[in-house]
Amino acid sequence: MSTFGSKRLVVGAHYGLRDWLAQRVTAVLMALFTVAVLARFLAPGELGYDHWYGVFAPQWMKVLTFVTILALTYHVWVGVRDIWMDYVKPVGIRLGLQVFSIVWLLGCAGWAIQVLWRL
Repeated sequence: MSTFGSKRLVVGAHYGLRDWLAQRVTAVLMALFTVAVLARFLAPGELGYDHWYGVFAPQWMKVLTFVTILALTYHVWVGVRDIWMDYVKPVGIRLGLQVFSIVWLLGCAGWAIQVLWRL
């Protein structure tokens, strides 16, 4: 029997590559959104409520913002979930923190979407 090397016990739901890739894709989407918003804000005109309203008034910008809010929510969830899974060992506390995080993130996303579609 060989004694070198170690067997690695893999646990969890195999989140690794899928979530790593999801965070990269959502980060790129958020970066593109930031560039689009900056380009719209740097357009000539006085910065005020009318300009702000004008940035988010077109339907394509509302859809892009909506998708970015969803991407941001998922991006944050993957990061926070990994923190809870890595550093909080008692299962009950970890589950409570995960449920709290989900409720908080859904509330924040819902509020952001509500603000967006009121414009």
